[in-house]
Amino acid sequence: MYVKDFSFESPKVPEIFSTDMAPQTELNIKSVSKEVGKDAQEVALTLTVEAKDKDQVLFVVELEQAGVFIMQGYTKEEKEMLIGSYCPNALYPFAREAISDMVTRGGFPQLLLQPINFDALYAKAVQERLQEKGEQETDPLKSTH
Repeated sequence: MYVKDFSFESPKVPEIFSTDMAPQTELNIKSVSKEVGKDAQEVALTLTVEAKDKDQVLFVVELEQAGVFIMQGYTKEEKEMLIGSYCPNALYPFAREAISDMVTRGGFPQLLLQPINFDALYAKAVQERLQEKGEQETDPLKSTH
C-alpha cells in the first residue's frame, strides 16, 4: 500500500485562525483500478475533503491511496467484488489516518472520517446495474469459494 498523490491547501491561513469557525466538511471518494501484471490489480482510492465555514474554504485535502492486489484463481465476478469492496476496505483506514494527520499538521482540529461500508456500496451498485438491465439478483456478494 502506498500514497500516489497527496495535497493540502489552506488558502486563508493564518487569518482564519483568529475567527470563530464552524466548519462543514464534505467528502468525495472514488475508486479506480488497472491491471499492472499477471493476476495483479492496482486499486486506488481518491479522497477529497473540503472544509468550509459559510462560503470560505478552510482547507482542501486530496489523497490517492493505492495498493497492488494479487487476484489469482478468481472468476471475473469475484475479481469485480474484490476490486469494488475488499480492496477499498483495505485501503481506506490508511487514507483516513493520512488525512487526519495532514489536517492536524495544517493547524486544524483532528478530522476523523467515518468508516465506510464498501461491501454495502458495492452491493448497491451491483443491484442498480442489474435493475438497469431488468434483472434481479438476491445476493450480489455471493461467492463460490
